Amino acid sequence: GTDTDKGRPVFETTASQYQLLEGQNSLDVQLVLEDKNIKIVKVYTFNRTDYLIGLEYKISNESSSTWEAGLYGQIKRDSQNPADVTALGMQPFLGAALTTNEKNYQKLNFSEISEETFKDKVVGGWVAMVQHYFVSAWIPNQTTNNNFNIRKIGNQDVYILGFTAPQVKLNPGEQASIQADFYTGPKDQYRLEDISPYLDLTIDYGWLWMIAKPLFWVLYQLHQVFGNWGWSIIMLTVLIKAAFFQLSAKSYTSMANMRKLQPEMLRLKDLYGDDRQKMSQETMSLYKREKVNPMGGCLPILVQMPVFIALYWVLLESVELRHAPWVLWINDLSVKDPFFVLPLIMGASMFIQMQLNPTPPDPIQAKVMQIMPIAFTFFFMFFPAGLVLYWTI
Repeated sequence: GTDTDKGRPVFETTASQYQLLEGQNSLDVQLVLEDKNIKIVKVYTFNRTDYLIGLEYKISNESSSTWEAGLYGQIKRDSQNPADVTALGMQPFLGAALTTNEKNYQKLNFSEISEETFKDKVVGGWVAMVQHYFVSAWIPNQTTNNNFNIRKIGNQDVYILGFTAPQVKLNPGEQASIQADFYTGPKDQYRLEDISPYLDLTIDYGWLWMIAKPLFWVLYQLHQVFGNWGWSIIMLTVLIKAAFFQLSAKSYTSMANMRKLQPEMLRLKDLYGDDRQKMSQETMSLYKREKVNPMGGCLPILVQMPVFIALYWVLLESVELRHAPWVLWINDLSVKDPFFVLPLIMGASMFIQMQLNPTPPDPIQAKVMQIMPIAFTFFFMFFPAGLVLYWTI
């Protein structure tokens, strides 16, 4: 058809004729354009249980001249962050991402795009707009050499992410088909992995991704068994504690030995309290003589910190935990405990655990140790409930 007001061809279709019927798993929506003996049928393919939309142009050159064009796709948005993240700490990435010739996963925030337009040419590839829990991505033909472009429009708060496929040239009487896929939906790690290489990296676990991905795999397998993400987190905690059991045993042994040395430490303080250098020398001699490592109690905590941070990203980034209930008042493991019950239980358990440690001879250090449970309780009040559940257990 033709738009008589503007003198340009337009697609025509009747929207009411398309309906995904019961028992039907996919639906093709066709839009037809005929202009100067060029017939183009634009086909969208929607699937009932998938967020991947297929796009295909079926072109027929019935004219007497050569026809040439390239497929172009884009994503356009402003810089507004729609995420409502009530957890304190590191925030999810918002911005553009793509796979390049040099990097499997390159992300660009809006300030970086504002400073400089990004261009690259990649065989296959993809370009995506990433936000908390969700992603929109163009995935062009994976066998062609595609041009990618990310830029800001002038002084507007508008950003364009796009690709252009190679030109298709049709001689008179020839037919061709060009296609691409568009994904818009949740960051389903295993589905994105199937769609295109490295697209699953849009689930941004940060620099500890090599720990986070296996953690999520174990958590996912546990969920297959228990059917509840809260109980799955608890079982994951049991497995992690089992993995660190020997370190924990050495830690408690070290703390017990330090407690036995307390009377001798107090005696040394009375003798050399005014001579810090002599006090330090005698203390180190005591540790060496009794074969006690004062850092032995801290080692397991230090070793577990990467696991803790990686699990933080897993719980923050995994859309599976969004709106996932556990029990009673915990209706969403991805946000803070609304009544702060878990953080208070965690703080109380941490305080009791601290009593197992010998009192440090340094009064300032002793006060720091007393304050730590209170400080941790305050910070954990704003962490995702799933993370607090892990740390409490």
